[in-house]
Amino acid sequence: MSSCLGLYIEEHLIKYAKVTKERDNIKVEAFGVKFYDKINDAISQIIKETYSQKIPISINISEEMYNYFDMFSLLTKSDLQKAIKTEFDSYCTEKEYNPNAFEVRYAVTENPTDKQKIKIIHIAENKIELNKRMQEIDGYKLVNVSPISMSIPNLVKINKDTNCIIVNIEEKTTITTILGNKIYNVDLLDEGSLDILTKINLKENSYAKSYEICKDTTIYTSEGKELQNDETTYLEDIMPTLFDIVENVKKIMGNYTERFEKVYITGTGALINNVDLYFQEYLPDTTCEILKPYFINKVKDLSIKDYIEVNSAISIGLMGLGEGITGMNFKKQTLIDLLPDFLKQDIKIGKKSKERKDHSNLLTWDLNQKLDNVEKNLLRGAIGLLLLIIVYTGFSSLLRTQINKKQSEAQESINQTNSQIALANQDNEKIKTKINDYETLIKNLEENNDKLLERNKTRNAIPNLLNQIMSIIPENVQLTSIENTTDTHIVINAQSNKYEQLGYLKAKIKTDVILTNVISTAGQKDNNNVTVKIEGDLP
Repeated sequence: MSSCLGLYIEEHLIKYAKVTKERDNIKVEAFGVKFYDKINDAISQIIKETYSQKIPISINISEEMYNYFDMFSLLTKSDLQKAIKTEFDSYCTEKEYNPNAFEVRYAVTENPTDKQKIKIIHIAENKIELNKRMQEIDGYKLVNVSPISMSIPNLVKINKDTNCIIVNIEEKTTITTILGNKIYNVDLLDEGSLDILTKINLKENSYAKSYEICKDTTIYTSEGKELQNDETTYLEDIMPTLFDIVENVKKIMGNYTERFEKVYITGTGALINNVDLYFQEYLPDTTCEILKPYFINKVKDLSIKDYIEVNSAISIGLMGLGEGITGMNFKKQTLIDLLPDFLKQDIKIGKKSKERKDHSNLLTWDLNQKLDNVEKNLLRGAIGLLLLIIVYTGFSSLLRTQINKKQSEAQESINQTNSQIALANQDNEKIKTKINDYETLIKNLEENNDKLLERNKTRNAIPNLLNQIMSIIPENVQLTSIENTTDTHIVINAQSNKYEQLGYLKAKIKTDVILTNVISTAGQKDNNNVTVKIEGDLP
């Protein structure tokens, strides 16, 4: 039976799951969520509580970058690797990146539109971020570092002809598209649970409490009950993010001609009550459900939700046990990793012949007699040691000569650099004089420009406001009135049969800076209509 501790690490919290595997049976022995201020202390505490000091540990990477390349399917493995490297180098040149600053891995999948080509899912991780993440597990048995987008499908048993999408709403949202039992595409969204928790935290001043509030919040659907004012307090923090995510899922599904049988929802966002029903309203032709690990069957409903909470950690742990797609481990294998746990060599020394039994010291040799195996081994060792000393001395001398040469070149370069710095300082003084002149001219221009902008701002403010609101207003929202109550203060009364559309309108007015200091009343529901008042100042 093998075990692995999976750690899914993100800002403010760690999800962990100790996974064991015996043949085809998989169990989760310990799991949970821990919030932290000092990540090293939190990791050490988790390892101690789960008794994982000596077992393998698997973690997720962060800040990964995805690229896609089309290659000919007849390329050999070595030619394919060279072609992928060339494509990535070209991409880095275009973006002005240093390709040597990234650790890369890739997966190969079929191209359904062209059978003569294959699609490469190329994943790059900044080496600095990767080393920083690995140092957090320093002192323990780290065996695997993988992207969550490639590990989360470990929790689903998918038929060969089944197409599905896994929406993992964690700190950021990863949308993994699976065609014919193979990962075909990964979309990474900036929107995720961090947005939701950050907004709630502004009210509660505790990420742990914000996390529990998120778990206890229920989304109402079009057939749901009428909400009280206290129930809508946190929905306005949650719904805009979920709306953006589901809209992106719809857009992604629209890019394919294939039919998707299921959309699985997992991560922190999946803990919100009725989130699957919310997705189902926007994706009526596809079955939307919460992702439950396929090996969890006979447990209570409460336990299932607890398992779902740490899906990301379970999938990462399975990667450490060798499950899932191969070649996604961003931890380089060292010589120590490749050696077995116990490496021993028994040296058996046979008994001496009767003619040699009177030797009292193995190092006392009789040159007139034939050497036995022990003496041969000692002689070979001495010769090898002598050769090693000679080679070491030669390399040391050569290295010392090269170091002295490089030091001389470095000193010459330093002298030239100092000379150039002195000239640069002289030019810098001249530039500063010019800068002062230009700053005076720029200041005069800016003052005149500010006067013109202020004059045009008050003249065009109201027409611009109406045009901007027309461009963002959702289809199901009606504006009943817009009032300019004071000099720059605007009051908007709006109604809709869906609360999330009103929340989305408020969020767009705020994020697009159509108005500043935006506030709104809680939704008042009358029959099927929800009415809110949104106030703000012209920017």
